[in-house]
Amino acid sequence: MTTLERMAMSVLQPGFDGTEPPEWLRRALGDGLGGVVLFARNVVDQAQTAELVTALRRESPDVIVAADEEGGAVTRLEADTGSSWPGNRGLGVADDLAATARVARQIARLLAAAGVTLDYAPVADVNANPANPVIGVRSFGPDPDLVARHTVAWIDGLQGAGVAACAKHFPGHGDTVADSHLELPTVNASRETVERRDLPPFRAAIGAGVRAIMCGHLLVPALDALPATLSRAVMTELLREEMGFEGLVVTDAIEMRAVAAFHEPGEIAVRALAAGADAVCAGITAPDGSTVYGLRDAIVAAVREGRLPEERLSEAADRVRQLAAWHADRAPERAGAAAEPDDDLGLRAAGAALRVAAGACEWPVLARAPLVVEMAERPSEAIGGIAPPGLAGALAEVLPGTLGVSVDAGGALPDLSDHDRPLVVAVRDAARHGWINELLAEALRVRPDAVVVELGLPGSPVGAVHVSTHGNSRASARAVARWLTSLNPPTEES
Repeated sequence: MTTLERMAMSVLQPGFDGTEPPEWLRRALGDGLGGVVLFARNVVDQAQTAELVTALRRESPDVIVAADEEGGAVTRLEADTGSSWPGNRGLGVADDLAATARVARQIARLLAAAGVTLDYAPVADVNANPANPVIGVRSFGPDPDLVARHTVAWIDGLQGAGVAACAKHFPGHGDTVADSHLELPTVNASRETVERRDLPPFRAAIGAGVRAIMCGHLLVPALDALPATLSRAVMTELLREEMGFEGLVVTDAIEMRAVAAFHEPGEIAVRALAAGADAVCAGITAPDGSTVYGLRDAIVAAVREGRLPEERLSEAADRVRQLAAWHADRAPERAGAAAEPDDDLGLRAAGAALRVAAGACEWPVLARAPLVVEMAERPSEAIGGIAPPGLAGALAEVLPGTLGVSVDAGGALPDLSDHDRPLVVAVRDAARHGWINELLAEALRVRPDAVVVELGLPGSPVGAVHVSTHGNSRASARAVARWLTSLNPPTEES
């Protein structure tokens, strides 16, 4: 291994398959690999995850271990059960900065217990477009000031507990109608709009000392004709020079079609580094690790050919080392946070995000086991292919005998004629999906007494009782179950 090859390996953050380090990964760590990304496919439980990370660090003590742990629908360490905390939109609706910081601190406890260095969170995007298919409730909301305030609170909570935060997806993924996992989204906004609407949360994150920022695979013509990941104008001139960010810049996963449709992986890595990125995330790798070594070789070749200045690669490698050193120095903060469990926080925070429109009904709304009909589109790839937690399961914990039925696009409603069994219809982003709206209207024609629970962005209230959770997590489902079976009715629209 040459010095140049080790330096090229140090800026890579690949994923891998399995719940133990494969042999190729152990070898790559010995060859200088700087980072690893954990996905749900690597996680069984907390003990196994901690053992996995320990095994990684036996090969390379300073390796950066990263994960997407946003809370809400996007979780890696709690993928099997659903997140214990509401997501960003719920926190934004409650608008309690102290609660947002406490939630982030508890998420840091979970990550620290597993040995994770870097959390690819918070989402700092301003969800300006309600039709956005991939951000939605992952954003704190549509208002730049609110998003900026909660972004700072989230960073303070996470980093104050010794885990590095990563604000994403720069320069702002909120005003898009495409999913960058599937195609290249375009932000058709003026430079003035981008400055006023999309950049303030990232400026605030930088002011709060965020350790990392993830660039989005976005085309913003007002900034450059190249996707942000590959744009020096965005990554260096705007983020570094104008906005003054000195921390680690990491790419979103380079296998996402937004960029993969235009270049081979090695070329994406080279161009991203040349533009100003410091770490290249590659979520999907070959079973033998050959793709990781292929990225290394492409970077080395680009340096030798003069297409990537060696000093730029050296600068990126230095920033990777700086983040690892920051994490090593934060052991006291992690120990302090570990001594501060708050087992009820997720439920309290999710309850504060609920908004209820109730007609003339008795409380508890549900005194008997209901039929729960759940309708949702397939989760986006950001969720990782993991089915979100169901409301039926949460209600079954309180009302044994609860029956749950899932209906997909093209499916039909089950028999709703048993009026002795209460009906709950749980939907996600009904306002964006015609088939959900049609089936929901059909259900309400048969059962106008139905309780409707919206787990995504809320539309107009319908049904005898309409609950908006502003997010889909285990905490949100449990909060709804508690409210619907409570003897104390909530305040309408509160």
